[in-house]
Amino acid sequence: MLLPFCAVCQTAVADTGGIVLVQKDSRIDLLGQKMADYNKSLSLKAYSTKGFRLMLLSTSDRSLAMQVRSKLLQQYPDEGIYMSYQTPYIKLKFGNFESREEADKIRKSLLSQKIVPGNIYIVPEMIEVKPKSINLDTDTSQ
Repeated sequence: MLLPFCAVCQTAVADTGGIVLVQKDSRIDLLGQKMADYNKSLSLKAYSTKGFRLMLLSTSDRSLAMQVRSKLLQQYPDEGIYMSYQTPYIKLKFGNFESREEADKIRKSLLSQKIVPGNIYIVPEMIEVKPKSINLDTDTSQ
């Protein structure tokens, strides 16, 4: 029975004409800015998705694999070259292509240049995608 008498409630405030005054801590703005910066940095990181790579070589000849790899690095410095060893073969894969058509275009180019001895196969694989740079700070409303 004594509980209602012990409770504290809001004291009466003089009439301010319908204006509500909100007092906030300045750290909330700082936290919001940090969260926005974090989200922007996440949007610029590379991510994995389903795509295609070119299987260039599967050989036990290490010198041939290194020779093909060095030629590719010279001609396509921005593309990914992936070398793996699965006993007794060295496998050389090339590129991060989101579409099969894009991979086929490069495959035809490599075959015409005769960098790789033999056939080149398009294989489905998880690829690394680097997002295009987006400027989020621009204001388009003029």
